[in-house]
Amino acid sequence: MTDKVTTEDQGAVRIVRINRPDLRNCVDGETAAGLGRAIEAFADDDGARVLILTGAGDLAFCAGADLKHPMTLFDHDYVDRGSPMGFARLDPGKPTLAAINGYCFAGGGELAAWCDIRIGAENAEFGCLSRRWGVPYVDGGTQRFARIMGTGNALYLLMTGARLSARRAFELGFLQEVVPPGQALPRALELAQTMAAYPNFAGLCADRHALLAGLSRDLDDALALEAEIVRPRCFSDEVSAGLARFASGARDGSPRSPG
Repeated sequence: MTDKVTTEDQGAVRIVRINRPDLRNCVDGETAAGLGRAIEAFADDDGARVLILTGAGDLAFCAGADLKHPMTLFDHDYVDRGSPMGFARLDPGKPTLAAINGYCFAGGGELAAWCDIRIGAENAEFGCLSRRWGVPYVDGGTQRFARIMGTGNALYLLMTGARLSARRAFELGFLQEVVPPGQALPRALELAQTMAAYPNFAGLCADRHALLAGLSRDLDDALALEAEIVRPRCFSDEVSAGLARFASGARDGSPRSPG
């Protein structure tokens, strides 16, 4: 695996970092292929339950594509099965979080949108800044931004190139939490470890699958899909044990959301 993308395991949580801090963690072809390989390796590893994506250093999560070497993004192993930046069409089938520090621009925003949950530090900034160079969005932004923030907000971002603060990104629904500077990764790790430790992890993944797969269906079809995917997970030994703990008065161990 390229040293432009590094991985670290903390228990059942895998942390994947774009490791180009001197270039604001922008993505060239080699980095894109590294992201694709890291996502597929996570998907194939039963011991890794939750993925956190982040950027090395304090300056940037990911400032988007490497615009000094743009054609490398169309000449690597993951350009078709993933996307030019390597990730957009991949789905590991397990939870993913973005820990966003500093700049999250252009394709970096698309990478964050690929994740299920986004935790941003107060110093994080967002925007489709590559619009000023005439660069369009081919790593999921035209589809995921609207699903996350609604059509109007997605078009606002894509067409104006406006630069947003972390608080504004939270107000638009792009971020789920805003935390103090330097705390995005620790908070994402706290949430990830909690998710990884929940009983009936297969049921958690089934809920995720049903929600994401149901977005493109009408409600009746989506409810039928939910029954098909999730209902069998209600009869596991882990659910039975969990209900027994509830009946015995066990305390709630869920993480608290700040604010």
